[in-house]
Amino acid sequence: MNAWLRQHAAALRTALARLARPPGLLSAAVIGIAVSLPAGGYALLDSLRGVAARVTLEPQISLFLAPQASRAQADALGKVLRADRRLSGVHFVPRETALKELSEVQGLAEVVASLGRNPLPDAFVVTAQADSLDSLAADLARLPGVAHVQADTVWARRLAALARIGRLGLGLLAALLGAGLVAVTFNTIRLQILTQREEIEVSKLIGATDAFIRRPFYYLGLLQGLAGGAIALAIVAALLALLNREVGALAASYGSGFRLSFLSAADAGATLAAAGVLGWLGAHLSVSRHLRAIEPR
Repeated sequence: MNAWLRQHAAALRTALARLARPPGLLSAAVIGIAVSLPAGGYALLDSLRGVAARVTLEPQISLFLAPQASRAQADALGKVLRADRRLSGVHFVPRETALKELSEVQGLAEVVASLGRNPLPDAFVVTAQADSLDSLAADLARLPGVAHVQADTVWARRLAALARIGRLGLGLLAALLGAGLVAVTFNTIRLQILTQREEIEVSKLIGATDAFIRRPFYYLGLLQGLAGGAIALAIVAALLALLNREVGALAASYGSGFRLSFLSAADAGATLAAAGVLGWLGAHLSVSRHLRAIEPR
């Protein structure tokens, strides 16, 4: 067991020495740039997911009652709405609750406080099961006491579709760049094998096993991937910091504290692990292909 550990420690030291040389550092930098693209895209989508999560994607229609409508009329309308089988949910929003929610919006508290009276009407928010929102909205607009009807979730569906397209595109980009990462590691290990051809031949002559010869190259591929993943995380952090300067100013103009957030610890760890695995895979493919061609003369 101790001999096995010493062999792995020696292979790791050899791989670290090779990584510290210009070819190894350059390969790690290339890997870092490649990994930073999908990692940065994921960070952006994850930051925007919190905004999109606030948007209800179920078909909803808002019914605003006339300002002079009494609470009794609102209750009667509520009974009619709950009896409509085309509606799966009916939520009543009193004008007092609407005003309170409006005052809690950042930047609007003073405006609401300056109002002499509550200008907001009572409202119902209904969830629709019908396929055609337009025809349903037209029917609901004819109900007594309803002053205005708004079907306001079409844009939310478009936002969800754009998010799905973004995730699909990000997945395809990650797959493409992952293949490029494997190719970079494959070529780097190939060059290492070719430059050490004579050393490998001598090692085989004195009885070195294939596992012993392969081990440093596997470690080199793994370390290159991990180093590239770390560089990618540093690039993403720097770019998000730059973007947040402008995003913060824009969000502040809307009274919001929104910021683009960095990857979570789990996502950052997954990025490092994926880069390391892809680096190891490139090394494995290269070693399996090129070491077979090297035999003692």
